[in-house]
Amino acid sequence: MDQALAGIPVLSVITFLPLVVAIVVILLPKERTRAICHVATWGSLLTFVVSLLPLLVWDSSSGGFQLVETHSWIPSLGVQYKLGVDGVSLLLVMLTTLLTFISLLSSWTSITSRVKEYYVYFLLLEVGMLGVFVSLDLFLFYVFWEVMLVPMYFIIGIWGGPRRIYAAVKFFLYTLAGSVLMLIGIIALYFFSGEMLGERTFDIVRLHELGAFTGQWSWAFWVFMALFLGFAIKVPMFPFHTWLPDAHVEAPTAGSVILAGVLLKMGTYGFYRLSVPIFPVETVRNLPWLLGLCMVGVIYGAMVAFAQKDWKKLVAYSSVSHLGITMAGLFALNIAGVKGSVLQMINHGISSGALFLIVGIVYERRHTRLISEYGGLARVMPVFAVFFMVMMLSSAGLPLLNGFVGELTILVGLSQVGGAAYSFFGAAPFWWTVLGATGVVLGAAYLLLLYQRTMFGEVTHPKNQDLADMTWRERWTLIPLVVLAVWIGIYPWAFLSYLEAPVDRLVNEQVVPALEQAEVDVLLPDRTAAESAAVVAEEAPGEIGGHTVEGARH
Repeated sequence: MDQALAGIPVLSVITFLPLVVAIVVILLPKERTRAICHVATWGSLLTFVVSLLPLLVWDSSSGGFQLVETHSWIPSLGVQYKLGVDGVSLLLVMLTTLLTFISLLSSWTSITSRVKEYYVYFLLLEVGMLGVFVSLDLFLFYVFWEVMLVPMYFIIGIWGGPRRIYAAVKFFLYTLAGSVLMLIGIIALYFFSGEMLGERTFDIVRLHELGAFTGQWSWAFWVFMALFLGFAIKVPMFPFHTWLPDAHVEAPTAGSVILAGVLLKMGTYGFYRLSVPIFPVETVRNLPWLLGLCMVGVIYGAMVAFAQKDWKKLVAYSSVSHLGITMAGLFALNIAGVKGSVLQMINHGISSGALFLIVGIVYERRHTRLISEYGGLARVMPVFAVFFMVMMLSSAGLPLLNGFVGELTILVGLSQVGGAAYSFFGAAPFWWTVLGATGVVLGAAYLLLLYQRTMFGEVTHPKNQDLADMTWRERWTLIPLVVLAVWIGIYPWAFLSYLEAPVDRLVNEQVVPALEQAEVDVLLPDRTAAESAAVVAEEAPGEIGGHTVEGARH
């Protein structure tokens, strides 16, 4: 590696720099609100700049973890302070630091009470989010997972809307329930690792080795389900999504941005980092209902978004739909699907974060989110209308914008779905692809309808006739997101190159062996291994999950 970063604990600096900024903010008198805003915001910008340093030494050909830091923490339990990132977590770290800066910049005029506490909570939230993405010890991962829960609870509960207490408590209880179940799964993995690996460990890299054994472990399904529920609530997948619309609607604008842009990715990242590599066999065996839940979420979220009268709630339900297609790509369990899923995590953070910022801009001026209160805004806010159009089309998946690349790659992955998914109904890849594409079409429809109802036509409401267009500060909250949306849409390889090696490693070293191991149990459930071997000798090679496996019967 480049000697420029030799000896510097880069990931620790990135993770805990917001904590240092928070301490500085605490030391400032609470009356100096302007100074508090500036220190917190520019401190978060510094964190973003520091998060770019790994790019200087990054080896895109490596699928393993880089910039690894390891220190003993609790030796008696085998707990380590171990940090590291691969291409997937690196992109999510940079997304987190960027959206945190944008969120704080957008809060300068919208947060007018208890300003110091607000910025401190937001910076502590950033520490928790970054810690989750860089942790390579499962105990440490869980600590950071819990750390980010508390600041978000207070951000919603103190600075949210009229029903903020209800939304905050609901968010806390749902997430806490998922965390408890995840903790049970983590403890089970710790004890199981002692039996199968020869030593009890929380090391995530070592725990990935359990993927070769979970098909032989009678309790594997229940541990898989414990982790599934913890991550599914966080995504949130249908039917665990009901906390999300309330949290989005009641949260302040910056809270909604960071909730949609980063916090929801904790669940998808958990599936990618833990569930799929540690439980590849269980994932394969449960593909029918896993993909089924994803598709229900895709269609349901889109249909409910159509019915919304509240601008912010419509964007919230669009997240349920878009994250459904993101999870479907991951559960396609092939390179195209997984790569598209990870890229769509980034895309959703960009597009959905921008849409919540856009809602917040008009809400500050009119103090209402009812779609019926707007109309013809393009006549009085032309710059706003342009930004809204670009990010709306980005979310809708227009070619040459980021959403199109992610959704197309996921649909390609779904067209190659194999293994257990075939037991759901006949030509499975065709139907999974059709359902996914239907969600994409519905998403474009309700977003275009929203734009038509709010931007076009005459200005019919008197209060809208004198609305001020976007200030330069508001423009700069959206300009980076517009640039990223166009950049990914025109030259996606700039981002996909970071995903190539880690995704290839996940699929070829974890998923493919699982498909080969689980095929007799799932695809040929009524045959013994000897009978299946005879079938293999007679059948032509088949394609499973985008990989050739002898004896696959479609």
